[in-house]
Amino acid sequence: MDPLIRCKESHLLGIIPDKEYEQILKRFSIVVEGINRIEKASGIKYPVAYVEPSIVVSSPSPNSFEFGILFARTIPIMFDDTFQVVIQISAPLVAYGLKGTIHAILAHEFLHYIELVRKISKMDLLSDEISGNLFENVFADETRLFEPRAVFKDRTLLDHITRRFPSGFRDYKLEDKVIKYWIDKNLPKTNVSLDTNTVKLSVNSLSKIKLDPRFLKKIDDLEQKSAKIRKKKIY
Repeated sequence: MDPLIRCKESHLLGIIPDKEYEQILKRFSIVVEGINRIEKASGIKYPVAYVEPSIVVSSPSPNSFEFGILFARTIPIMFDDTFQVVIQISAPLVAYGLKGTIHAILAHEFLHYIELVRKISKMDLLSDEISGNLFENVFADETRLFEPRAVFKDRTLLDHITRRFPSGFRDYKLEDKVIKYWIDKNLPKTNVSLDTNTVKLSVNSLSKIKLDPRFLKKIDDLEQKSAKIRKKKIY
């Protein structure tokens, strides 16, 4: 899969202008560098990732003025009884994000990925929590994920994650750029409500998923390390 195929198609159709398209192509190497860095720091292969030619905006309800920008999402897919996890990276993140920010978001989605695999392996994914409040979703998100220090052996990467995800990701300069150079120009935007940005798989689908035992052993080890780190934080 060409990770830029959807952006190329949007450019050919005239949906994404030349300037923005060239910016995405020019800076995509930062994404590749980040994925390689995460794989080296964790010892785990990064899932399939692609650049979505739009910005994803989430709000509690269609009539709400409160909204959040989702720069990337971890999406599970069942296709012909085959399970696949895909990381969706928004084009504006690639175009306007700082290197450290892009790597931090890629690492954060990677934590979602291994958390998702952990829950699937334990048949614990029939219905994820749903919250209509952005703050509550940020809190739930942080409490579900593996501890970064248990997963990554890269001090600079850990520093990027710690500084950008103290309690949910916020980068006001990046958000301002996205609003000014993307949203205000009426470039592609996808609206999703918070209660649809959740994972739901049927019992039948879960029963058909086959996972590598070595991968599951690695995740189990990381889960135990995360538990020890969290215990030290408490005491």
